Amino acid sequence: MPIDGVVIRNIVFELNQNLLNGRIDKILQPEKDEIIISIRSNGKNYRLLLSSNPNYPRVCLTNVQKQNPINAPMFCMVLRKHLSGGKIVKIEQFELDRIIKIYIEGYDELGVLSNKILICEVMGRNSNIILVNDISYDIIDSLRHITLDMSSFRQIMPRLIYKYPPRKDKLDPLDFSEPEFIHRINNSNNMKAGKFLVQNIDGLSLFAAREICLSAGMDEDKYIETIDEEQKYRLFLSANKFINEFKNNSFAPTIYYNGEKLFDFYCLKLNYLSVMDAEVKSSISEAIENFYRTKDDYDRIRQKSSDIVKVVSTNLDRCLRKLAIQEETLLESEHKDKWKLFGDLIMTNLYAIEKGDSSVSVINYFDDSQSTVEIPLDKTLTPSQNAQKYYKKYNKEKSAEVNTLTQKKDNMSEIEYLENQLVNTSNCTEDIEIDEIRNELISLGYVKAKKKTASRKQKKSKPMHFISSEGIDIYVGKNNVQNDYLTLKFADPRDIWMHTKKIPGSHVIIKQDRLQAGEDTLCEAANLAAYYSKAKDSSNVPVDYTEKKNVKKPSGAKPGMVIYYTNSTIYVTPDEGLIKKLNMDRDKIEE
Repeated sequence: MPIDGVVIRNIVFELNQNLLNGRIDKILQPEKDEIIISIRSNGKNYRLLLSSNPNYPRVCLTNVQKQNPINAPMFCMVLRKHLSGGKIVKIEQFELDRIIKIYIEGYDELGVLSNKILICEVMGRNSNIILVNDISYDIIDSLRHITLDMSSFRQIMPRLIYKYPPRKDKLDPLDFSEPEFIHRINNSNNMKAGKFLVQNIDGLSLFAAREICLSAGMDEDKYIETIDEEQKYRLFLSANKFINEFKNNSFAPTIYYNGEKLFDFYCLKLNYLSVMDAEVKSSISEAIENFYRTKDDYDRIRQKSSDIVKVVSTNLDRCLRKLAIQEETLLESEHKDKWKLFGDLIMTNLYAIEKGDSSVSVINYFDDSQSTVEIPLDKTLTPSQNAQKYYKKYNKEKSAEVNTLTQKKDNMSEIEYLENQLVNTSNCTEDIEIDEIRNELISLGYVKAKKKTASRKQKKSKPMHFISSEGIDIYVGKNNVQNDYLTLKFADPRDIWMHTKKIPGSHVIIKQDRLQAGEDTLCEAANLAAYYSKAKDSSNVPVDYTEKKNVKKPSGAKPGMVIYYTNSTIYVTPDEGLIKKLNMDRDKIEE
């Protein structure tokens, strides 16, 4: 659901409650389109997230910790220069638009009072974060620069005067009368009721319009010119009722679920979504974080891993083409014994063959049935030369078969490795995990190493941790670094090791240092192994399991590759609901 003016009003209400008169401590820019400001207010520390991500723009309080670049981006440096140590004196919404203005009081290098305004425009792909001087409104800098080539109406560049985005002629929801509303209806044609509300009342999205129409007992698709006077009045009363809810700050931030999946959120309860499961949150920030975090993180990881996926996919295609050629070569070599037989029969019947014969029929003395064999001959060669020709062909195909079998084995190993890397990439949830995959591919020669730049020593990523219904710890690797760590270093000999049978996927470890794993734990761990594998969307997925002592890494094997024996197999169908439950149970225990 796009954030509309009503949601922005709720956000501003919450920020005023928590951040007013707070001091700015730190300013970070972990992503190119994301700013995080640490604020000390009322004896507490807050983190304010400002995101101009074109898909998920938002402003909210957050608890998320992200790794920051060594060298801060230019916009971050500008914000630090002008806002560090500043005091937040006012937070307001521009009319009922998707614009938040944060007024900050501070002092410049000469100790002179210098007030600034941080303007956050939450407008989809046009979202931006802009720092301007108070009173004069001249732009100091912005996260996104908008040049004349990009917009002839409004440029966002340093030293220019800030202009608000173009606005349509709409009613102010906080101050409009019934006659004004009815006049708008009477002058609107060929427009549905829901669309009419969006285009004529400031700050409302289509989702708010649907709620107003439902409350008025009207279909949102009903054309506005067909409604009678009583319906016009009911629509006005319904709009007023909806407006009074947020006008009085009677917010109820709610997330809606379509079964197991997140569907939408809003700052008020929506009766038209009453058929869905609803979860009321304590604050709009919590609702926004819960709704957007997974989607935003997923998109960012996919974007940062796109080059890896491309390289791995290209190499995988190469290996598959090579495999097709190898299969064809092996198919051809299946007839090699026939050429040896022809050579032997020719040598046995040299006395009966003359140079210039195009073929010869001889008895196959090597077959119990003593059948007759027709052997093609080269007229230009002697019988002995024809025999040598067939022996040469036999030896060539025999050598090709031996070499191809060796190459095929290596090729199959590479295919397995590359398919595992595609699964690993899809399982990653943090930048450091993608970096580990990239470094691994660089070490194996799949990716070219970039020029070395100064970098901080990175911490190693951590595998996923779950707790079974029996209270037993289960660990799941998300890349080969984690898989090797879990299997070769972390797990004890008596711990249970799991992996999907002949299917690329994660290594799963069931720790048995405190309790022995029962049937429920085995099923839950197998579900995790299947879910974090290539067979995530399949049913009856075979999962092998054995004690860790039965798992070995062959000498020279690629990262993440192991062999195992003395295993059992369990069949499961990946259940996303179970995965979420295991996550929630772990969080409760850790709290």
